[in-house]
Amino acid sequence: MSSSRATLMQVAERAGVSLASTSRALHGTGASRAMVDRVRAAAAELGYSPDAIGRSLRMKRTFQVAFAVADIGNPVYVEMLTAIHEVLAPHGYRVVVMSTGHTVASTIDLVRSLGSGFVDGLIVSPLRTDDELVKAIQQAPVPVVVIGRSLEKQGIDSVSTDSAAGLGQAVAHLVEIGRRRIGFVNGPLDTTPGAARQRGFDAATSGPAFAGDHAETEQADDFTVAAGLAAARRLLSRTPAAGPFDAVVAANDLLAIGVIRAAGELGLSVPGALAITGMDDTEIGRVFQPSLTSVSLGSAERGRAAARLVLDRVGDVVEPAQQIAIGPHLVVRESTLPADPPAATPADLPGAEDVAGPPASKEKSAR
Repeated sequence: MSSSRATLMQVAERAGVSLASTSRALHGTGASRAMVDRVRAAAAELGYSPDAIGRSLRMKRTFQVAFAVADIGNPVYVEMLTAIHEVLAPHGYRVVVMSTGHTVASTIDLVRSLGSGFVDGLIVSPLRTDDELVKAIQQAPVPVVVIGRSLEKQGIDSVSTDSAAGLGQAVAHLVEIGRRRIGFVNGPLDTTPGAARQRGFDAATSGPAFAGDHAETEQADDFTVAAGLAAARRLLSRTPAAGPFDAVVAANDLLAIGVIRAAGELGLSVPGALAITGMDDTEIGRVFQPSLTSVSLGSAERGRAAARLVLDRVGDVVEPAQQIAIGPHLVVRESTLPADPPAATPADLPGAEDVAGPPASKEKSAR
């Protein structure tokens, strides 16, 4: 039987279950694993193909959620996307990936376009925000969840992390292993992550609590490897009065890889002459040589939390705006190990130690 002739009723009859159970099984909602397998086997045998347009018209939903970010190639967003898909797919939702570009205006345009009805909800992680973008999100015709800074006061669902505290963890680790002249390669300060991470570095390196001899920032023009390489060349070309830099904190893993490249150009061994930390704990940092000590900001956890929030909203759950915070934690790898570490035992071979414990999560409602 051709797929154009097979109907949902015929699938239900072949599977020996009710029409309602067949629909739930095919859409991944409210059906047991055994029921899903049985119905899908019947559908495959009959060559049944769901009528997505008809379903959307009947239920007044597209069963699509957009995930919008500035740079779809950034490994942080790839990890978020994977986690979002894992939450949404069992409920019959597809994820549409979109690029906002690097300007607030382009993000506002995207939010305002939601009225055309191409998605049921939006998860967005904007690099830059302003009052106009906040207003556009508040007035959006479909649910919007923001991954970024907390928007509790604005009444917007958001998932955030404390990257300033994470930066402090990285600086504390470098001081603890004996590094005293610490440089910071940050991204643009007019972005949400750039501003937060600069606050964290300044707080960690100012006042009597800082045991180092020197702290200095070099700003990159983007959060990419190339931008990190250029910024690190500028930073490492300078020699502070206290002596050459012996450590660099980078605002993300891509910048940190650029720093490692710059160190190699100058003949500086990592971690011998220069200890380097990143932020985001991405897969590329884990497999890079040397593997990168990095602050995890729970990319996957933030993606899952945002997906659950948007599912609630498209399911017409009515409650105050939710604010979910995912705590940072430092993962130590080769880029900050001692220059001449003792021989590793078999138990040591995985080479990664979580020195700050698992990420702490908290959830609260806006008042």
